[in-house]
Amino acid sequence: MGRAFEYRKASKLKRWGAMSKLFPKLGKIITMAAKEGSSDPDMNSKLRTAIINAKAENMPKDNIEAAIKRASAKDTASLTEINYEGKAPYGVLIFVESATDNNTRTVANVKNIFSKHGGEVLTNGSLEFMFARKALIEFKLQDGMDIEELELELIDAGLEEIEEEDGVVLVTGDYTSFGSLNKALEEMKIEITKAHLERMANIPLSINEEQQVEIDKILEKLEDDEDVQKVFTNLI
Repeated sequence: MGRAFEYRKASKLKRWGAMSKLFPKLGKIITMAAKEGSSDPDMNSKLRTAIINAKAENMPKDNIEAAIKRASAKDTASLTEINYEGKAPYGVLIFVESATDNNTRTVANVKNIFSKHGGEVLTNGSLEFMFARKALIEFKLQDGMDIEELELELIDAGLEEIEEEDGVVLVTGDYTSFGSLNKALEEMKIEITKAHLERMANIPLSINEEQQVEIDKILEKLEDDEDVQKVFTNLI
């Protein structure tokens, strides 16, 4: 299978095993999407995608509805999306995406995590060209679905690669094609199960198991932070 499938398998969402940590993060994404546009998912593709991903993680309907309502509440703090770029031991590069209502708190937390584990936060933009931004969209393989025919139909929407494994189809495109690929699949009446923007390392790095244990500590600390949404690395 291709690189995109490997990235999907290693998705950092899987580290968020505790629902008490995962649901608030998903809720933030939903609230931000609803704030940016309509609270009606039929009129707001970003919100629709956020809800699809929340449902894929078994987030209860009540939690989803509450997150949407928070977008219009007067006392809801404004959330800002901020990225942090850092370097960990053994040449491991880390890209952190966050959503916060307190920039000072978040940057202090992120810097503290890096420094405590032998890493450092880099100047923004340092890793921008070390990662390729990709749109990854998943859906179940349907009876009678022809992958080669589907590939031809999605090329104009920005498809770069399509793969199937264990009944799951993964569509990959440049991040700028995220909306067009989603729209094309919806028009084909294909039910999307997950849709994400990922940062994939242009030069993947391999480290040994002992080093991996050490790196996992910094990754887990970052992902445990309430303001951190996603963490990407250049690890294979």
